[in-house]
Amino acid sequence: MNAHLYLRASTKDQDANRAKVALELFAAEKGLNIAGIYAENISGTKLDRPQLLSLLDIAEKGDILLVESVDRLSRLSQADWDTLKATIKAKGLRLVVADLPTSHMLVEPKGITGQIMDVINNMLVDLMATMARLDQEKRVERIKQGLKNKRAADPEWKPTGKGRNAAKWVEVQSLMRKHPTMSADEIAKLAECGVATVYRIKRETKAA
Repeated sequence: MNAHLYLRASTKDQDANRAKVALELFAAEKGLNIAGIYAENISGTKLDRPQLLSLLDIAEKGDILLVESVDRLSRLSQADWDTLKATIKAKGLRLVVADLPTSHMLVEPKGITGQIMDVINNMLVDLMATMARLDQEKRVERIKQGLKNKRAADPEWKPTGKGRNAAKWVEVQSLMRKHPTMSADEIAKLAECGVATVYRIKRETKAA
């Protein structure tokens, strides 16, 4: 049986491939053939995720969508979660979650027991998706409240933003020197960073 591994981390500071070894071992233990590994650094609150959409497009009926935990698949709003579930169901995929034992039976569904476990599993997945969404909402609210408190204590205070990734700047500057005719898009792809970062480095390099 084919399994498609989906790995997600929310930021570039986190490694979406961290769970890769664990999921590969899980697939081996269950006798699954790994048909593809899809990893991306993107927020779980977004439904439009390139790697996830690619997986859903390529996977075939009866294949397994394997994830480490429900929150790696979804921190979506209820409406978007319903859309994703409907897509998975329409494709005929089996959602197996490594840290949710009830889902493991979907690898080899067995008669009425398999049907009952499927119902129970769907309820648990829905519950965990809701908990993941609420956790995200609380996190965002805490950040907003923290910023509000900072501004109340010091009206002149402003967020400092993310620190500069010195290694990435050196890499981009090196690429610009070696390939002066290369476009910002091409440099961004080679350096694995955003196009906005390339333009910022170009601008600050010229001003220096």
